[in-house]
Amino acid sequence: MFALGGSAAATAARRTAFRAARSSSLFPRAGLATEAASAAQTASGAGRSDAPIKGNAGISPAVHSHTVEDLHSSTAHEILQQGGNRKQAALRHFTVNFGPQHPAAHGVLRLILELNGEEVLRTDPHVGLLHRGTEKLIEYKNYTQALPYFDRLDYVSMMTNELCYSRAVEKLLNIEVPERAKWIRTMFGEITRILNHCMAVLSHVMDVGGLTPFLWAFEEREKLMEFYERVSGARLHAAYVRPGGVAFDLPHGLLDDIHKWATQFGSRVDEIEEVVTGNRIWKSRTIGIGKVTAQQALDYGFSGVMLRGSGVAWDIRKVAPYDAYDQVEFDVPVGKNGDCYDRYLCRIEEFRQSLRIIEQCLNKMPSGQIKVDDHKLVPPPRANMKESMESLIHHFLLFSKGYSVPPGETYSAIEAPKGEMGVYLVSDGSNKPYRCKIRAPGFAHLAGADFMMRGHFIPDCVAVIGTMDLVFGEVDR
Repeated sequence: MFALGGSAAATAARRTAFRAARSSSLFPRAGLATEAASAAQTASGAGRSDAPIKGNAGISPAVHSHTVEDLHSSTAHEILQQGGNRKQAALRHFTVNFGPQHPAAHGVLRLILELNGEEVLRTDPHVGLLHRGTEKLIEYKNYTQALPYFDRLDYVSMMTNELCYSRAVEKLLNIEVPERAKWIRTMFGEITRILNHCMAVLSHVMDVGGLTPFLWAFEEREKLMEFYERVSGARLHAAYVRPGGVAFDLPHGLLDDIHKWATQFGSRVDEIEEVVTGNRIWKSRTIGIGKVTAQQALDYGFSGVMLRGSGVAWDIRKVAPYDAYDQVEFDVPVGKNGDCYDRYLCRIEEFRQSLRIIEQCLNKMPSGQIKVDDHKLVPPPRANMKESMESLIHHFLLFSKGYSVPPGETYSAIEAPKGEMGVYLVSDGSNKPYRCKIRAPGFAHLAGADFMMRGHFIPDCVAVIGTMDLVFGEVDR
């Protein structure tokens, strides 16, 4: 069976012992030496300015009159001026790089950590290492060619990115997609949510020492990627959800296979909970870590689980339903403590709610068209192109020149697995977007890294990064 690693247990024990010692008389403030060591130092004369420094016992407190809370806004130079010499300050207050090569950085995250011993005083996230200029590139592509760029943003939740862009274009075109397309979008939106949470939750568990559930999650992700491949031909970058509907109809037998998978996935979630949720080491590494109040979450623009974990019941699928979400029943899980553990529980419950939605989509899936009936916006059926010259011309113009969108601007937002994914689209009447601003949820979440990690230890930073569910394709764009 699965057990969290010994290093994780040691970290949890060390953190508990350190905090207990700091709150006791051993560390009355945030001094660098204990009272016993200071007394021994004074008695031996080692505290004189001309005495050599030998080991930790011979170091006089350089910041004895300050707590860690006082230090978080001070630099090493300021602490040095307040007392002690350069060697003493260097032993306690120093700066380290976390990432971008670190395996727990979830991509190319680089953090500059200012530390007081092992305790984090300040966190400075550095972004841009995966910047590809996506928003600018879109301005040089027509509306059809711009779609695949969205698969490369959050490359763990591909179809939800496509949906956000497609809905923005549909608003500008003032078109309504067929009912069957709406239900297909809704079903694959929830499949994508499970696909994302399998990676988010179980990689979070692996970051703090648990490997086995991570392997279970990848077994389930493989099944979901097969559904992606059967419906679009691609496992990751599907380009399936397009303005006007979806690219292809569902292949024969796919709905039955999704139903078979959905009936067994609930028991797999139960297995994960049995191993992880009550595990004492997992709880010690997540309860009380990375706490975010409801007001802080709102001030920083948090969304998704990062917002709901703090007690704010905000889900765009409920407050502003799109596609078929107004025709399905589901609950929105909400936390109350705002720590890593509550956010973990929210994501676990979202597994089950997504299964509820998928079952309803399977039972209510209507027949009919999957695209709007306008060959200036969507390609004609391939069979028609072999019989009709008009269809062939429409196909050629659509994929060479594209279509023109009436002048205007709009904002489209959806409840992506990581939070509110938004696209602000401006059209000047041509066949290319004048401006496409992408609102990525992970960018706002990363901005809260400083206050979420402050006062914690370095291993706790790993837990905080995991609970943010960061993918740098969307953060850096």
